[in-house]
Amino acid sequence: MGTQPITETAAHHRATRPSTVLLLLSTVLMGLMAGLFFAFDVSVMPGLAETDDRTYVTAMQRFNAAIDGNGLFGSAFVLALLASAAAAAVEFRAGRRTVALWAAAAAVAYLVVLLITFTVNIPLNNDLADAGNADRMTDFSLVDRFESTWVTTNIIRTLLCTAALACLARALLLFGRATAR
Repeated sequence: MGTQPITETAAHHRATRPSTVLLLLSTVLMGLMAGLFFAFDVSVMPGLAETDDRTYVTAMQRFNAAIDGNGLFGSAFVLALLASAAAAAVEFRAGRRTVALWAAAAAVAYLVVLLITFTVNIPLNNDLADAGNADRMTDFSLVDRFESTWVTTNIIRTLLCTAALACLARALLLFGRATAR
């Protein structure tokens, strides 16, 4: 049994495999993040707004504790940025500059999401956690401050993640066209 020569097609597929994996991974992860933020916008937060303040605080504390302690969420949260940035770098090095630009735009949009999360949403979540057990609270004024800011910034995060997802979809389309030859 002799060795088979590597065909041009096989070499091409091997050369594009990291790009394919990174672009698909970043697109799926970005979709998951956009979906999470969207779900809060259209169901969780409007539903909580219809409850009393005690229920609101308890529910948000529990949501945040569940997210904080969830390694799967943490991985997706960080890897969405890393995969997008890595896809942009790999595509740039491969000479597919337009694909790289779209992937980089996605990474930048998602980086803004992370900045908003770390500078606004997480501090608000921490304020709510620091309030302690909602059954022992007497002053719920923090709920109004929390809700108006948190909901607004979450809508912004949703829009940015959705834009990043669209950028990655465009990058995938262009990548497919560029590598179909």
